[in-house]
Amino acid sequence: MDINDAHVERVNGEGVQDYLQQPTFANVKEERQHGKQRLAAAFRLFARFGFSEGAAGHVTYRDPEYKDHLWVNPYGKPFSEIKTTDLVLVNDHGEVVEGNYSIHKSAFSIHSAVHKARPDIVASAHAHPVYGKTWSASGRLIDPLTQDACAFYNDHSVLDEFSGVVYEDKEGEKVAQALGNNKAVLLRSHGPLTVGQSVDAAAFWFITMERSCQSQLLAEAADIVHPIDPKNAELTSQQVGREKDGWENFQPLWERIVNEQPDLLN
Repeated sequence: MDINDAHVERVNGEGVQDYLQQPTFANVKEERQHGKQRLAAAFRLFARFGFSEGAAGHVTYRDPEYKDHLWVNPYGKPFSEIKTTDLVLVNDHGEVVEGNYSIHKSAFSIHSAVHKARPDIVASAHAHPVYGKTWSASGRLIDPLTQDACAFYNDHSVLDEFSGVVYEDKEGEKVAQALGNNKAVLLRSHGPLTVGQSVDAAAFWFITMERSCQSQLLAEAADIVHPIDPKNAELTSQQVGREKDGWENFQPLWERIVNEQPDLLN
């Protein structure tokens, strides 16, 4: 599956409507259901892109009513089979308060700390895709080699240490501190983590971060590392790295995965 290149400003003529419009909600129940469906779709897309490896990886969605509660995937359920009704709600102590399954300890340790430190974010995504985890071992930021990579220019960071699986709250706090106010952080020898003000944005940032890590590795191997100059990298980041860009770029992926796998909405 290819990522649609939607990094453009839309031009509307008379009588022409936007195809991409962010939703509004009549009530919190409607908003919650929307977010949960997007979360289930994100997992299906992660499976499609090959981001699942064993039982590793999680994406979280902050409940719109209970702000210290997170919706997350059940531990061990294949990303490719997750439905909206499979999602689990946990409170700020990591206790399951809605749902029929358990969660992974690291899902709570990492994401609860991130959401607590960043009240502005609605969702966070973390998995172990091959290019992201490989590049993370370098302990380096990705360079602005391409237009897409510029989405992360001066907007991602590195947690330059590895101390095993994140099971302790203090380790999750290190992730949150390393993330800071950025949209992404590369966890050394572990993989990327991205955040957004919607599930849509957080998921798309993760997908395009993985592709940017792939591009960086290919460029390094071919010895063609020629970063875009700072002035134009900064300009481009303001054109392709805005929150709305993340949301918009997710929409073609959402539409395709729902058309192909409508059972995810159940």
